[in-house]
Amino acid sequence: MTEKDAAWRCSVCGYIHRGAEPPELCPICGAPQDQFELWQDPTQPPPAAAQKWRCLICAYIHDGIEPPDICPVCGATANHFEPLNETAKAAPDAHPRGPFVIVGGGIAGVAAAETLRQSSAASEITLVSKETELPYRRLNLTRYLAGEIGAPQLPIHPKSWYEKQDVRLRLSVEARAIRPDYQTVELSDGTVLTFERLLLAAGAHPFIPPFPGTHRQGVTTLRTIEDGDRILRAAEEDEAKCVCIGGGILGLETAAALARRSADVTLLEGHGWLLPRQLDRRAGELLADHTMTKGIKLRVGAHTREIVGNDHVQGVLLEDDTVIPADLVVIATGVRSNTHLARSAGLQVNRGVVVDDTLKTSHPAVFAAGDIAEHRGVVYGTWGPSQAQGRIAAMNMAGMVTEFGGVPRSNTLKVLGLELFSIGQIASEDASFEEMWWEDNTSYFRFLLRDSQLVGAILLGDTGLAARVQRAMESREDFSQFARRPDGVSEFLAYLRE
Repeated sequence: MTEKDAAWRCSVCGYIHRGAEPPELCPICGAPQDQFELWQDPTQPPPAAAQKWRCLICAYIHDGIEPPDICPVCGATANHFEPLNETAKAAPDAHPRGPFVIVGGGIAGVAAAETLRQSSAASEITLVSKETELPYRRLNLTRYLAGEIGAPQLPIHPKSWYEKQDVRLRLSVEARAIRPDYQTVELSDGTVLTFERLLLAAGAHPFIPPFPGTHRQGVTTLRTIEDGDRILRAAEEDEAKCVCIGGGILGLETAAALARRSADVTLLEGHGWLLPRQLDRRAGELLADHTMTKGIKLRVGAHTREIVGNDHVQGVLLEDDTVIPADLVVIATGVRSNTHLARSAGLQVNRGVVVDDTLKTSHPAVFAAGDIAEHRGVVYGTWGPSQAQGRIAAMNMAGMVTEFGGVPRSNTLKVLGLELFSIGQIASEDASFEEMWWEDNTSYFRFLLRDSQLVGAILLGDTGLAARVQRAMESREDFSQFARRPDGVSEFLAYLRE
């Protein structure tokens, strides 16, 4: 690969920049230049050298082996130029004018609407959301439950923003059918929208395990503002007993929010420790100790057999025959992508709607982003990647060829006030792995090495080394000088801190 063919991936959002040097700032998430890394797509050969470049905004043609830093006609930056040669990747339509339709009012859909308006000032943009409220920050629902913020602080934008940006916001209406070959979307009120480009950003729905009793009154999930209000009404009853099923992030934060409301809260986790996908047993135990200081009763290894009661819930029956009394049960056992529209439309679907690096589905006029999208086998299901995918999909919908290279499978969280970073593998698979760990009164660090390279890490309590650890993993740095030594972890930590 020559210098002019280099590709750089933003380690924060996955945006791909092509050029001799990474950009000063990521156009998707604003990350600085030092957050970019050299990237080689293992499935595609590098692009051929070009002698001409076309601006995707104004169609200006530039002669040279590299695009100009700034378009002299419209001021677009170098990453908005496409190479004009026979082997170069070209957009299906360099200048789509719309109409653009976005199905889904989550962060992926709103980020796409923002980017489409920035990229195409005069195009028709319609955003469809089945909820009655303005699009809001779903990850703030537990803060709403806890009383840290009120309902007015939840929306991403006020209603006036959509009016000023001329984004047609259709609330309380649901997409019922997509006909990609006719480029139409049928809505639940009978309206039929036509589109030149469509973005599926319909998100996900809560997964309800198949144990009996989930239909009883007082059993709910937390996915919408309506769910949040229902939970608040139940929690406000005198001496309300609440059970949260699921010890993931949502279950933990929901339990903490209800405890803050002075409810009697029990959290049930079926695994042997909390956050088993992000933490090893020791880290999970430390988090459990911290959780119980928040007024939460915790039971791990607790498998639900049935939610018992008459019309209204009265308790949760466990496999060991214990009954946990409950006036309210919140099920927080994960989500599943809303793929039914895509399946019915004949799009390629696996766990999510399958997309390529431009976030295009198996139909050239349809894109997908956020919790619904599956990119290279991964459905991210978190705020940051969803926002980045929404922006990148919108750029491609507007004719600006932009790639999503994926983001590291890491978690940087603040769980009940405790900082947490987890990346890569958590468990050793065989004797070729080496574990190094360190613990004091406030922090726990665990590192997993294989062939002298870092393949996984957990930082609990102190996440100051998170960026350094992530770079070490992505660059496949050699740590053989610290491997298989009794005092290796102390020197390893000192080396990382330097």
